[in-house]
Amino acid sequence: MSEDITPVASGFVARYDERTLPAALGPDNDQVVLFSEVELDGFDAEAGYWRRVVARSEVEWLVLIRTVGAFGGEPCIVLDEDEDGLHIAYTGHSGMKAEALGYWMVDHGAYEVVVPREEVFSIRVERIPVP
Repeated sequence: MSEDITPVASGFVARYDERTLPAALGPDNDQVVLFSEVELDGFDAEAGYWRRVVARSEVEWLVLIRTVGAFGGEPCIVLDEDEDGLHIAYTGHSGMKAEALGYWMVDHGAYEVVVPREEVFSIRVERIPVP
């Protein structure tokens, strides 16, 4: 794996008022919650950060960012990284393959494992547009 790519947590990012900000969906289907670490006009203070709910139509774009790769020849998503390695989730379609690779079932059809960083290949950051 290239040391040039640092795995990142998954999450939404939106472009609003000439700024790129962390975001979340909701509370209603047509709304986006924007977050900032600094005070911005129209944002409300919330437990150490600033927050604003806007209509989905007010954001220029909205994307889901996630770090993906391959472990044992099968697709995965990087959930976290710590001194033990990468915490990954299986995104393939075979529970038998996941278990054969050492993943453990965390929920019906959902498998996770922690592996050394050098065992995960083709790591890349995906930006998935949210319509």
